[in-house]
Parts: sequence; C-alpha cells; structure tokens
Amino acid sequence: MSWDIAGRTLTSRFFLGTANYPSPEVLQQAIVASGAQVVTMGLKRQLAHGSQASDFFSLIKATGAQLLPNTAGCRTAREAVTLAAMARELFDTHWIKLEVVGDEHTLQPDPFELLSATEQLVKDGFEVFPYCTDDLVTCRRLLDAGCNILMPWGAPIGSGQGLINPFALRTLRSRLPEVPLIVDAGIGSPADAVQAMELGMDAVLLNSAVAHAVDPVMMARAFRLGIESGRLAYEAGVMARQDMAVASTPVTGQPFLL
Repeated sequence: MSWDIAGRTLTSRFFLGTANYPSPEVLQQAIVASGAQVVTMGLKRQLAHGSQASDFFSLIKATGAQLLPNTAGCRTAREAVTLAAMARELFDTHWIKLEVVGDEHTLQPDPFELLSATEQLVKDGFEVFPYCTDDLVTCRRLLDAGCNILMPWGAPIGSGQGLINPFALRTLRSRLPEVPLIVDAGIGSPADAVQAMELGMDAVLLNSAVAHAVDPVMMARAFRLGIESGRLAYEAGVMARQDMAVASTPVTGQPFLL
C-alpha cells in the first residue's frame, strides 16, 4: 500500500543506509533486495573519498532510489547547516537527514544544536528529517521549528539493541498521530523492525543490521518482509494481551459471532 512523505509517494517503508558494505556490488544488490526507495548517505564519508562521491551517486541513481544525504559526524548546528548546503548543491535534493551528535559514547543527538540547525535549514528551504531521541517534548519542539517528519532512535546507532523504550515510541505515536515517524538507529534484526511497525511507526531506517550480516543481500530481503508484515499487522489490529488463558475453542455458545 502506498504512502506519502515529503511530497513523494512510496510503496516501501524501508529506508536503507549505505555504509560499510563489503563492496559496491553487494550494496547495490542489497538495495534491490530490500525494495527500499529511499537510501541514506553520509556526506562527510563520501567527501573524504574525493571523486568517488560521484561514482557512488551514480550507483544509487541506477537503483532508482531517492537519495537522502545525512550530516553524520557533525557536532554543531553550524557544521550541519554547512554540510546540508553542500549536499543540496552536489545532489540536487532539498531532503536532508539531520544528525547533530552530542555524546561520543552513545552518539545521542544534541537536542539544542539539533533544534538550532533545524530552524535554519527550514528557513533555507530544506525538508528536514531529524535524527532525534524518543523524547516527546523534544519532538514537539522540532515540529514547531518546521519539521514535518521525525526520526526517533530505537537504540544507539549501530548497537543492534532493538527498541530499548517501546513505551516512548508508543507515546509518540499516540500523541502525534498525524506525524510520519521513522525509527532510526539501533535495529538489530527483522524482529525489531516488526515490533517497530506493529507500534505504528511509518517506516524503519537501518544500516548496520544489513551491512554487517553474513549475507547482506539475504538480510535486506528479510527486513523487507519483516517491515511489510509488521505494517500489515498494525493495520489489521493486533489482538490485546490477556492476563489469563482464554479458550480459543469454546465448548458452549455459537461457533461464529453474528
């Protein structure tokens, strides 16, 4: 089923990162297997490789996916804004995944620098996809600053811990029912992605869980299926948990509800 985000209609709810794959060929195959229509790229990493940035962009374009440049590695709002401007010039897109990290150990987003960068980038005409924590108040401030999308973390980047605070994500979904929510960071297995989608998240973004798999291409397909099934389960309505056993085959009453 299609859905709309940032002026584009998508059929996939899987956003895929592009770092640390065994080879460009494996990356390209993983993108195809994932069905992802949006892929992220760390601009700092590509600039460090000089002319290879254009080759990488050509690889992405060949898959037909939308590029979402990110500001990974930035520590201040000023640095992130500068990098975003470079990304728009290089790749002709006003989409930017905004990352401003405040702690070296957890790579947790700095809410103050993130908000400052968001305010400037929105003024500059960017569609900001902010990598943020799952704190409701911070998320509301980002929306007030002009964000139309939020990307709360599931766990620290690259940790594979899954959803460490499902309650917070459930709260975001409940309190911000019309806002696209994309879980970003910390996903370790397709089961984590299923859980995120069953909570009502609109999409999942991940990188390490595919790139570091023994078979990245097969894992990309596994996540694709998990994300699809989790979304279907959310839309179908997962049954409520019960404290005690409830007979699935009653011995009295009607066999069907009328």
